Amino acid sequence: MSNDFPSSKLERGKIFAKTGLKVGTNYAKRYLKKSVGKKETEEETKNFHAENARKVFDEFTKLRGTALKIAQSISMDEGMMPEEFTEVMSNAQYSVPPINKALARSIIKKELGNYPENIFDHFGSDAIAAASIGQVHSAYLKDGQKVAIKIQYPNVRSTIHSDISMAKSLMKRIVKKGANLEDYFDEIESTLFEETDYIREGNYIEYFHNRFADEDIVTPRWIKEYSTSKVLTMTFVEGLHLREFLAQNPSQEKRNHFGQLLWDFFHNQVEQRDFIHADTHPGNFFFREDGKLGVIDFGCVKKFSQDFTRNYMQLLPTHLNQDMEEMRQMYIKLDIIRENPDNPEKEEEFFKFCKNYGDVFARPYMNDSFDFGDKKFKEDLNAYAKEMPIMNEPRGDKNFIYSTKVHLGLYSILMKLGAEIDTRKSKEITHEVLGTMQNENEESLSDSK
Repeated sequence: MSNDFPSSKLERGKIFAKTGLKVGTNYAKRYLKKSVGKKETEEETKNFHAENARKVFDEFTKLRGTALKIAQSISMDEGMMPEEFTEVMSNAQYSVPPINKALARSIIKKELGNYPENIFDHFGSDAIAAASIGQVHSAYLKDGQKVAIKIQYPNVRSTIHSDISMAKSLMKRIVKKGANLEDYFDEIESTLFEETDYIREGNYIEYFHNRFADEDIVTPRWIKEYSTSKVLTMTFVEGLHLREFLAQNPSQEKRNHFGQLLWDFFHNQVEQRDFIHADTHPGNFFFREDGKLGVIDFGCVKKFSQDFTRNYMQLLPTHLNQDMEEMRQMYIKLDIIRENPDNPEKEEEFFKFCKNYGDVFARPYMNDSFDFGDKKFKEDLNAYAKEMPIMNEPRGDKNFIYSTKVHLGLYSILMKLGAEIDTRKSKEITHEVLGTMQNENEESLSDSK
C-alpha cells in the first residue's frame, strides 16, 4: 500500500525524470548493441519491451492521476506502442495501490463535513478499486442502501498540465519513430479536466440511467446529498470484471450473450445521437450473474457534432459498397486525407492504407453475424495499426480521437470475449440514423434559402 501521494510538481517531476532516465538508458544501450551488429532474437525483443513497460508502470502507479490515465489509454491503443507495453499497461484498468486509509478519511471529512464512520452506517476503509484519478470504497447508508464512494486523489486537477508535458517527453522515447503525440495528449488533458469534476459525472450518471437502465443494462444512481466535486457517492453495481469473468471459463453462449449486450449498448447510443460513454475499457463493465451488463464510470462522456457524426457513420456504407470516390470524399471531409496535397503520391499511398484499414474495420458489419474470436481479424486489425504510414502531421477531425477510441475499445473487449455477434440491428440503426440526418440536413438547407 502506498503511504503518500506525490502532489507537487517537483515531486512528480522527479519520478518522471527517474523513469525517463531508466527507460532512456535502456533504449540507448540497446541501440548501441544493434549499431555494432549484435542481433536480437524475437524473445529478447519481447523481454526488453516488457521489462521497460514494467518500469514505466511501476513509476506511473506512484503518480496515479494523469500518468495512469495515459497508461490506461495506451493499453487500449494497440499499434502505437510495442505489444508488450500494451499488455503490461492493461494492469492500469484493474489494479492500482490505493492511497492510505487516513488520507482517504481526511478527504471525506474535508468534502462531506465529517468522517465516514459518522456519516455512513458502515464504511469499508479498504478501497475496492483504485484507478487513475480516484479510488472507490464500499459503504452502507443509514437506510441500509449499499453504495460506492469514489474519492478523488488530492491535487489531481492541479497536476494535469505539468504531468502531460512530462509524460509526452517520456513517451517520445518509447513510441514508434515519427508518431505524432500532440492530438493524443491534448485529448487526454482536456478529458482529464472534465473527469475531475464529480458533480458533472453525477449528472451524467443520472442521464445514462434514465436512458439505458432496463432489463439488460444496470447503471448506478447518483446520491447527490453525499457528493461534491471531489467525492462521488452512487448506488453499488455488483458483477465481475472481464478478467474475472474469463477466469471462470464461461461457455460460448455466455460470451456471446454479454458480447451482444456490449455491441447493442454501443449502437443504441449511436441511434440516440446524444452523449456517448467514451471510456470503453474492460474496467468499466461488469458481467453479472443475472445476465445483465453493468456499466459504470461516466466521467468521460462525449457528444459529437452533427457533421462529424454523419461523416463518420457514412464511412461504413462506403466501405461495404466499395464506393471508392465517395470513400475518398468522406476521408477528405474528416480531414484524414488532403484534397490538394503537396505530395500526391504519398497522399495516394495513405488513402490506400485508409481504404484497406477501413475495410478490416468494417468487416464485422459485412454479414448478418460476426465472430470476434476470429484470429485473422485481430491479426489484420493489429497489423494495419502497426503499419500506419508516417505523415508527420496531425490527421483527422478532433472528434476522431474519441470515436476511434470507443470503437476500438469495443472491438478489443469483444475479441477478448471471443464473442459471436448478430449485427443485423446495428446495420439497420446505421441506415436509419443516416437517413434521418440526411433529411434534417436537406430541411436545414431548404430553410436557409
